[in-house]
Amino acid sequence: MIRSLGAAGRFSDVEFVFVDRDGVINEKAPTGEYVYDWEHFRPLPGVEAAIAMLNNSGRKIIVVTNQRGVALGRYQLRDVEQLHAHLQRHLARFGARVDAFYVCPHDRNQCDCRKPKTGLLERAFRDFPQAKQNSSVLIGDSLSDIQAAKNFEIRSILLRRQLPDLTLQQDEALKLATVTSGSLPEAVEIYF
Repeated sequence: MIRSLGAAGRFSDVEFVFVDRDGVINEKAPTGEYVYDWEHFRPLPGVEAAIAMLNNSGRKIIVVTNQRGVALGRYQLRDVEQLHAHLQRHLARFGARVDAFYVCPHDRNQCDCRKPKTGLLERAFRDFPQAKQNSSVLIGDSLSDIQAAKNFEIRSILLRRQLPDLTLQQDEALKLATVTSGSLPEAVEIYF
């Protein structure tokens, strides 16, 4: 059973914060394009401070990201790893860090890790045995993120986007999400 917010309207019991990458930490590429190098990586406003606040509160921050572009041959997994290493150096300048990155490099229906499936979360829980479903939350901006949280029975925060081509998916995600927010910094300020 997925627990709801505490009495104060906060995720005060959360120890593990799982976050999607594109659309949560950085600007999402246009449909059909991918962010796979630092040159095209654009951090969203305030994400560094938000991650630092979560770090300073003792929570683990774990990125779970679908990277279909690898399966399509647009870039290599090592490109994603290099981008994440650069992101860590960038975050360090703000006193922030990501504790782990989990990447699905597969195309649809090729694996058990591509969100909305739960393989990335399962792997993280194996690597971090102190992680518990009732003390975890997933922050994402898409239906597949929120479905992954629901499928794994953890709470979720949907970051609302106003993109016309995602209206039906966003409506479904709104129904499934525990709560919503406008951005990662806003979610941290309101719920943590």
